[in-house]
Amino acid sequence: MPADFNGYWKMVSNDNFEEYLKALDVNVAVRKIANLLKPDKEILQNGDHMIIKTLSTFRNYIMEFDVGKEFEEDLSGVDDRKCMTTVSWDGDKLLCVQNGEKEGRGWTQWIEGDEMHLAECRRALASVEIRTLIKYLRGIILPDFRSIDSLDTVSTTRSTSN
Repeated sequence: MPADFNGYWKMVSNDNFEEYLKALDVNVAVRKIANLLKPDKEILQNGDHMIIKTLSTFRNYIMEFDVGKEFEEDLSGVDDRKCMTTVSWDGDKLLCVQNGEKEGRGWTQWIEGDEMHLAECRRALASVEIRTLIKYLRGIILPDFRSIDSLDTVSTTRSTSN
């Protein structure tokens, strides 16, 4: 049985991201902004149908696909390219191959305990970015006062004292 990626995931680390963006020829201004972000991921998985939302204060990116079926991916919110993408299961890991302008591009995503790991790579230049995200469950109050009430909703609450 494939892994269950359902949930809201908050980034705790992001290693080698600038080098990965350089390998994709992302311009320096976008790279600098991207390095300041700590995007969250919301994943909705129903069998082999997946919706992966990458959420940040700068821009959001939504990827919807069926595992094992090639689709055209519009990366205009990421690096302004389009590619033909196939995501498949490799045991409990998701393996993505993106064929397009940048050869050897893709990612692998897997879960270890309460952490989800995402390794994005551009093989021609051997750059690999590793992100570690931790899963938040419903009803948990986060340290920055955000409350996750459901997988679909993130509401902001602040307490004030007089």
